[in-house]
Amino acid sequence: MANDNRKYLKPELLARIGDLEMRARLVVEGFVSGMHRSPYHGVSVEFSQHKEYVAGDDLRHLDWRVYGRSDRYYIKQYEEETNLRVHIALDCSASMRYPEQLDRSDRLTKFEYAATLAASLAFLLTHQQDAAGLIVFDDEVRAELPPLSSQGHLRSLVAQLERVRLERANDATATFPRIAGRLHRRSMIALISDLLVDTDVLIPTMERIRHAGHEVVVFHVLDHDERTFPFLDNTLFEGIEATDQQVLVDPQALKAAYLDALAAHETRIRRACSNSRIEFVSLSTADPLDVALRAYLAARMHQVKAGA
Repeated sequence: MANDNRKYLKPELLARIGDLEMRARLVVEGFVSGMHRSPYHGVSVEFSQHKEYVAGDDLRHLDWRVYGRSDRYYIKQYEEETNLRVHIALDCSASMRYPEQLDRSDRLTKFEYAATLAASLAFLLTHQQDAAGLIVFDDEVRAELPPLSSQGHLRSLVAQLERVRLERANDATATFPRIAGRLHRRSMIALISDLLVDTDVLIPTMERIRHAGHEVVVFHVLDHDERTFPFLDNTLFEGIEATDQQVLVDPQALKAAYLDALAAHETRIRRACSNSRIEFVSLSTADPLDVALRAYLAARMHQVKAGA
């Protein structure tokens, strides 16, 4: 992408934009301005259902026959038959709140970063006339929108992201098999999570999804603190999901062991993804968000070229 756009994609600048939709639009507009026309556009549409017209809906889809019978305005909604249907699975567990205490002018929490990425993916997919859906989860599936491609659906998806509450612990055993069970038609799933879950559940579930013929991209989002452990003085660490857990330690005494454990956790997931031809994208909240969008597009191109 053009270098002059990159300055707008830095997380500390995006953090100053409180509105999620505006942040996502800025990321996507900057990203799209530097990419060639995508080869992955929808090829046909299939009628799905009617919905009552509201201001802002595309007037081209008004059903005049229904109006003639009911004297009320209804919009035809279509289910896109596209080259790509993406379920964006977003982790909304309490650990995604980190850091809870921050300077609003220069940082995003993990969830704010992940939600902006999710909204940006949805904007990009809609721009390409592909279909974006949403699955929000912690220890249960909290919200679900099917993959569709329309401006109205995109607005509903972003509105759903803005309503998310981060209160419960993640439970991969309960949630991940349910997510896998929701994938029926051949599609792609983009998992966005800090992956602070049991890998003995996560890995087999990802392999099951992949072996069923779906494409998978995993975005592993961690805060910059979690990736670098920059703490120097004695620090009281408190559990976000286990609030009764507190420990006061000298961080320098455990930094090496912590970073080794994190690296081993991520390496195990990365290797499992590689073995199943799953794209794995390691992200820090300090990374510009176009890094994640480029990784997504590279994964899609790789899968198409491989004939998957």
